[in-house]
Amino acid sequence: MNQYKKVAFYTLGCKLNFSETSTISRKFQQGGYAKVNFEESADVYVVNTCSVTDNADKKCRSVVRKAKRNNPKCKIVVIGCYAQLKPDEIVEIDGVDLVLGANEKFNVLAHLEEQNDVDFEGGRVIDGAIENVHDFHPSYSIGDRTRTFLKVQDGCDYACSFCTIPMARGKSRSHSILSTVKVAKEAVVRGSKELVLTGVNLGDFGAGTNENFYGLLKELDGISGIDRIRISSIEPNLLTDEIIDYAAISKALVPHFHVPLQSGSPEILKLMRRRYKREVYESRVDRIRKVMPECCIGVDVIVGFPGETDEKFMETYEFLQDLDVSYFHVFSYSERDNTKAVNLKGVVTREKRAERSRMLQILSAKKKRQFYQAHLGGSFPVLWEGERDENGYLFGFTSNYIKVKTKNIRVTTNTVSEIELKELDRDGIYKHSD
Repeated sequence: MNQYKKVAFYTLGCKLNFSETSTISRKFQQGGYAKVNFEESADVYVVNTCSVTDNADKKCRSVVRKAKRNNPKCKIVVIGCYAQLKPDEIVEIDGVDLVLGANEKFNVLAHLEEQNDVDFEGGRVIDGAIENVHDFHPSYSIGDRTRTFLKVQDGCDYACSFCTIPMARGKSRSHSILSTVKVAKEAVVRGSKELVLTGVNLGDFGAGTNENFYGLLKELDGISGIDRIRISSIEPNLLTDEIIDYAAISKALVPHFHVPLQSGSPEILKLMRRRYKREVYESRVDRIRKVMPECCIGVDVIVGFPGETDEKFMETYEFLQDLDVSYFHVFSYSERDNTKAVNLKGVVTREKRAERSRMLQILSAKKKRQFYQAHLGGSFPVLWEGERDENGYLFGFTSNYIKVKTKNIRVTTNTVSEIELKELDRDGIYKHSD
């Protein structure tokens, strides 16, 4: 019989973390634990961490304190990227009982069970060298009725100078297409209309084998019951013509690509050790627009990287201004231990980083509104999500990621409606009233 009765989870970071937390949660429930909300009193709290920025590290500490306030006698387990990178730092946080590295996080229940009768006050670390992490653990999220995050790839073989992910997650790896399709079918049975493919470097699926991401997409596209397949993010050098062209004719793949750029300055791209030139990025956007004019194209961009002078930042700004993309995710560069970039010259002040971030966020808002306005009068399938807000609105997204809201009481969550985009509200969301 379990010593602990209730377990709660808190997830920081990316969609990949959410899919893994959901899988670990199911292991606990299968082991006899009752899952409760993080705000409730639980016997065990599991915190799945991110370590992309300093803020994620600070957030981890805040979450641990909150868990301890919820139940001072609880056990707190920390897993995830931060746990792999800095376990000795985490175990010193007051309240943390167990820190598990990348090789052990899917065994969290077993480690707790083994120590039911052991007092490990003061905290314990169970980890290992990231070079020894080779297993792939398929994961998918449940709980959101409309979409499932399906992990199809993990790790990264790239060596971008600003990134700690290879140190936190190890080498690129995945299961076979056959095994991945099997897990996808299991996830689809739970009723989600949309499958969001997640990974550290999705386009590297099948690395070291005779399989690839394009082959996986074709097989997933044939699964009965999947209305939509969305690619969370894919590197421009791995976004091939065949993937783009297949998305244009696919029955389930939606016209939406999120493609990291990081910088529009050739010199900064080189310092970042990215595996493409900006001309390659531009060619990917042109190809998408040629075969899918209605496609939504999102961009990741980093500001304030060492060596980014005002002139080099404006290269990025002007490149994005001229590029036919739909929105940006803007990140301020954050120094990370043990990365090449931390030793580069030309450090940009925090104030400059914030200023450049604001400039790109404003440009992104303009791009997004232009993209929305370009589709005025068009008809698209909308997948309705979540619960109605306090004003009675239900929200959803078109296949090409345009947000729509409605007060129509006949429209229900997890259904798809063909909607004509007639009225763009002041809040930048299309309003449906039929």
